[in-house]
Formats: sequence, C-alpha cells, structure tokens
Amino acid sequence: MSVLPPSRRPAAAVAPTKTSQRIYRSLRGQILDGSLRAGAPLASTRALAIELAVSRSTVTAVYEQLAAEGYLETQRGKRAVVAAGVAPAPRQDREVGDQDFNHRDVSSYARRISGFDPATGTGTEPASVIDFRYGALSADDFPLLAWRKAYNRILVQRQQRLGYGEPEGEAPLRQALRGYLHRARGLRCEADQIVIVHGSQQAIALCTQLLVNPRDGVVVEDPGYVMARRVFEAAGAQVLPVPVDEQGLDTRRLPAKACKLIYLTPSHQFPLGGVLPINRRKELLAWAVRQRAWIVEDDYDGEFRYGMRPVDALQSIDDSNGVIYVGTFSKALSPQLRLGYVVLPTSLVALFRQAKCLADRHAPRLDQLVLAALIEDGSYERHVRRCRRMNEQRRGTLLQALEKHLPEAVIVDGAASGLHMVIWLARVPAQDEARFAEHARAHGVGIRPLSPLYASASSSRQRDCAGYVIGYASLPVEHIVPGVRRLATALRKFPEVVRKDKQKLEL
Repeated sequence: MSVLPPSRRPAAAVAPTKTSQRIYRSLRGQILDGSLRAGAPLASTRALAIELAVSRSTVTAVYEQLAAEGYLETQRGKRAVVAAGVAPAPRQDREVGDQDFNHRDVSSYARRISGFDPATGTGTEPASVIDFRYGALSADDFPLLAWRKAYNRILVQRQQRLGYGEPEGEAPLRQALRGYLHRARGLRCEADQIVIVHGSQQAIALCTQLLVNPRDGVVVEDPGYVMARRVFEAAGAQVLPVPVDEQGLDTRRLPAKACKLIYLTPSHQFPLGGVLPINRRKELLAWAVRQRAWIVEDDYDGEFRYGMRPVDALQSIDDSNGVIYVGTFSKALSPQLRLGYVVLPTSLVALFRQAKCLADRHAPRLDQLVLAALIEDGSYERHVRRCRRMNEQRRGTLLQALEKHLPEAVIVDGAASGLHMVIWLARVPAQDEARFAEHARAHGVGIRPLSPLYASASSSRQRDCAGYVIGYASLPVEHIVPGVRRLATALRKFPEVVRKDKQKLEL
C-alpha cells in the first residue's frame, strides 16, 4: 500500500519532462516484463539520481507516479519496492491453433472470419512501380476547390447544439440524392427510402445482418466482389456461386433450391465488365419473386459508361419491391470519403434505420451536408462528367498501348465502361498467374491476379490462361504507356515464356 504524505502526492508533482518520461517508461517496462519482481527494492531516489545524472526531484516524481498507478509501494523513510501482483504471470507453452480460442472463447462469427485471407486493396506501391491498381482514384481528380468552398460555407453556419444526427442520414443529402438518382440512373424512389451509409461495404453488411440467417442460401456472381462474398460467409450463409459470361450473370444457371438473397453488379459486372441485358434482368426478377429472395444491386461505378448513356438501374424496372439498390461515392469522389447510400423497399426502411443506428449512429454530418450542397448546385454532376472524360482518355490510352506493345499476347474484357478492365495473357498459364504478377512487379509494374475473385476455383473460369484486373483511374495519362511497356518487357522475360520461345526455335 502506498503511504505518501500530502506534500508528496502525485497531484503535486512537477510537470513531466522528456527525461522523467524516459525513466518512467524504463522502470515500468522492467516491472511488467519481470526484470523487477514483486517485493524487489528499488534504488533510493538519491542514488538513482546520481546514477542517471538527473535531479533528485525528477526521480521522486517518477516514483510517485508509479506508486499512484499501483506499480510501487512506498513508505516514509524506506526504499520503494515493487508492488505485489503486478509481475507478469508465468507463460504456459502450448501449441498455437484453433484451440487458442477455447481459453477465451469467441463467437462463431469470429471463428469464421479468422480463416479469411488478409483484406485486399490496402498498402501503397513505391513510386518506382507504375501501379494499375483497381478501386483507386487519382488525387488530382478530386474537386478540391468546390469541396473546400462548400465545406467552409457549411462549417460556419451556426448550430444551436452539437448532437447526434438521424441514423438514416441528413435530409438535404437524401433529398438531393433522390433527384440525382432519377436523372442519372432512372431510379424511382422517395427520399425516405434512402439510408446514408459508410460506403457500399456497410450497406452489404447491413443487408446480410437483416435478411440472412446462418445456412441460408445466398447467390453471388463467379467471379465477383470478394469482400461481399466474405460478408455472406462470415454470417454463416451457404454461398452459391453462379458463373458469369460476357453479358454478366448467367440467369439460366440460377439455383432451383431455396435462396434468401442474391448479390450482383448488373450495370458493370465486377470484374469481367458485362452489362446484364433486359431479357436476363426480367428472368432474374421473376426468379427472385418465385424464390421470395431479395436482390442486392451493387451499382458501384454505373456513372462511367463511355460512348453511350449509362444503363438504367435494375431497380428502375422492379415492380415487386424486392430490389435493394446500393450506391457509393467511392468511384466518383474518393474511397477515403466512406460515404454511400442504399435505396430500400419501403418495408425495410425502419429496420435499416434501426440497424444503422446500432452500428455507428450515423455517417459524418458535415460531409453529408457538403455533398448535398454540391449535388444541389450542379457541381457534383459537372465533376462526374469531367471525370468521365478524363477516364475515357485513360481508357483509350491503355487500349492503344496494349494493342501496340502486346498485340497478340493480350485479350481484353470489360473495357466498355467502369474504371478497370480485365486482360488475359495467353502466353502465361493460369497456374502461373500469381507468379507472373510478382515477376511484373520486379519489372516496375503492378497488376492484380483474377483468381482470388473466383469462389469456385476454376470451374467457371472463362479462359485457361492468366487473367488480371487492370485499373487505370489512379494513373496520370503519361504513365500508362510506360506501364504497358514494362508489362511487355516482363512478359518477354518471364521464364515460362522464355522456355516456350526456346522450344519453338529448336523445332
């Protein structure tokens, strides 16, 4: 027990300095790692001050702080000792494995996600690598001046109080979105049907929490968005992959067994780029009615279609109120903004508002109001048109470079819209896909293998050669051609290609 006279209590201690903090961290670390065991006496304040060449008051202040936190026991006229009960417990050697959870058990959800690979899409390549990363945008494309002007205007508006907002999002943004979605995507909805979320990922998670039970059937595209598939798997759903082709989801192969939900990207299938035609859309809607299944329509980059008007959303032709439309500002503004929205059938609105409130109360209010202002005054739509022109230029440059430098080695899919395309390298076997990506990185170009996006190994793979998802929205136009040149060099020097070329020469 610490016994300190009033004049020496921590409240009266001098302000900490860098020297006292260093001594404090050293002594506390020695106690926690067992170097100083319970009952061990410490040097007197005078002796330690002389040893460390500091003032005695500095050491006294450190001892008082450690005593106040329970690490030391001090008494007048006696040396401080390490308090009982703070030494680390002895380690028990045991095998590391699934049994680790049994010592402090976790939920079945935690057990399921513990087997997932680390999250993708993070990290930054060094500046020496020309990175064709998909999902990233150029910082130069962000409407900085318009955003800052609106932000400053909203920031100085006087509020009576700083409190929590509504879980469904700010009314001005939901009202502005209602008009924008009708103009840009053909959606039919009221502002009350819109809930603002932290990007499409949260929208998918909320759909899963509210609509899917463990062992329920959930249909996904194959290949498809892996982070959506993981959400369904984490919930314990039975994931049912359905192959896609050049037109998107193959509705002829929809399962006959009971399903609770289907997740798809009909306006620009991720990653292969197909656009679901009207006959398949009608087949899908009829199937969902028979199954009594919800449809989650992820329209992640629907604004970016080149040479023609963007395709209307699936929700716009749904008369059964079974489509949940998910949108995001990550592709038009920035993935760092973490703002998206979900347009709900009226029967689900109250549930989603409640679930959103339980998850995180609401999205950032200030950012919502800034975005609402940009939509209302037309700045947002002007920005989208500008980005569409810039990305069309990037896309055209990339296609021309592939045609020039890899004319017979590359097959391109999904280049008509969106911010990425898929390339197939005919000379690289599918089993060497990851190895070639590492080889290309060593030659200064970043590409992402297609295989991890498949749910069912190679059963629905479109081609038997290596495939890669190539994003271009984050690159300056002048970097695209050098990037393709580096890719061509890497291909020529890939050992498997070199070996095949040598065999041809010998024949």
